[in-house]
Amino acid sequence: MYSIIDIETTGGNPRIDKITEIAVLMHDGNKVVDEYSTLINPECSIPHYISALTGITNEMVAGAPRFYEIARKLVELTENSIFVAHNVAFDYGFIRSEFKRLGFEFKREQLCTVRLSRKLIPGHTSYSLGRLCDTLQIPVNGRHRALGDATATARLFDILLRTESGLNTTYITASAGIPRDLHPALDVELFKKLPEEPGVYYFYNADLEIIYIGKSRNIKNRVLSHFANNSTGKAIQMRSRIADISYEITGNELIALLKESFEIKKFKPLYNKAQRRSLFRYGLYTHTDNKGYICFSLEKTPEQENLPKVCFTTKAEALEFLNSMLNKYGLCQKLCGVYPSVGHCFHYEIGACKGACVGLESPVSYNARAERVLEKYYYGLQNLLIVDSGRNNDEKGVVKIENGKYLGFGYFSSLYAESDEQIIHECIQDFPDNREVQHIIRQYLRKTKVDKLIVF
Repeated sequence: MYSIIDIETTGGNPRIDKITEIAVLMHDGNKVVDEYSTLINPECSIPHYISALTGITNEMVAGAPRFYEIARKLVELTENSIFVAHNVAFDYGFIRSEFKRLGFEFKREQLCTVRLSRKLIPGHTSYSLGRLCDTLQIPVNGRHRALGDATATARLFDILLRTESGLNTTYITASAGIPRDLHPALDVELFKKLPEEPGVYYFYNADLEIIYIGKSRNIKNRVLSHFANNSTGKAIQMRSRIADISYEITGNELIALLKESFEIKKFKPLYNKAQRRSLFRYGLYTHTDNKGYICFSLEKTPEQENLPKVCFTTKAEALEFLNSMLNKYGLCQKLCGVYPSVGHCFHYEIGACKGACVGLESPVSYNARAERVLEKYYYGLQNLLIVDSGRNNDEKGVVKIENGKYLGFGYFSSLYAESDEQIIHECIQDFPDNREVQHIIRQYLRKTKVDKLIVF
């Protein structure tokens, strides 16, 4: 049985946006046998541009049921069926997020009609639902409405099933997420049990040796992608050796990244060769000279001690960064180590340096700009607890930085207030600091919004 589903939403981010309409068509492999659709009150305002696209207004959903009121219906309707959608990651991701807010884990096997169309009817310039419907002459009654788009997807699904390749259920099974050509010892049931949560996963050979460690925001999707990867001989070779799979849910991507880095260095898996070695061979270091000026220098990085403020893969990358910071913040070439001289630097001659190199600008004035570089590109805060989602609704994950050094991560009950810092500190498991984890944390904080940052 297949559940062909389409939703409309208040936006594109399942963490902050909500569902405004849903349609479910139950398909038995031959035809649609049942149908359910409803508007949903998102309990928030629908943006004007979304209303203009879908025609769904705040007034229309005001009296509609809330998601929790239809949740049981969706569970019962889709039970023991494959979740089908055009770009399934979008619809499935939103529905899982809505259920997660209710404390329920919604899990279904998935099939994407975009992927299936690319396999079974190749050669189209676009595989958007609208373009495929135009090309295949599928009538659409109510574009950008859940029932209209779900009905069009069901008609597309009928066409795919009728293709010569479509009659071979291997295509359908593979698109639903069950890999083919497995190692004889690998149990196919493992794939159905893989969680769609952030975490770290482990591949083992027939001797139960770890041969690869990876991380993902969605463990199941990432693991399945390895079995669909035919791009290199190495990928195919590794896949043929995978005899078992395990995983550990981390609750959020930051802890997954940190744990993956630690585990790769600990176990040194055969197919993680590149990640065993440090990718960051140069670092930006600082010291204060005898006149009180903050100075920068680029040096090769050791493995553990004297950790740099910023890490770089190559010296050229490091020099490019330093020169851009030098120009952006009006720093002195001499104090940044790029223009060694007895007297003033070249930038002083052209007015780009205020004369710190010859004592004409005070250390207080100069250091104020230098510290802006440190605040922007180091942790920014020396004593910090990074609180984000945990492994379930009853806990939070936390990463600890003290005196600018990464100490480790842990989990605490979400029943405790974040203000009760002692409990949070006590849950931290010790992990080593190194330039890779510093880079991971800086990059993550720069690009990702976490639940809370606690300064202590």
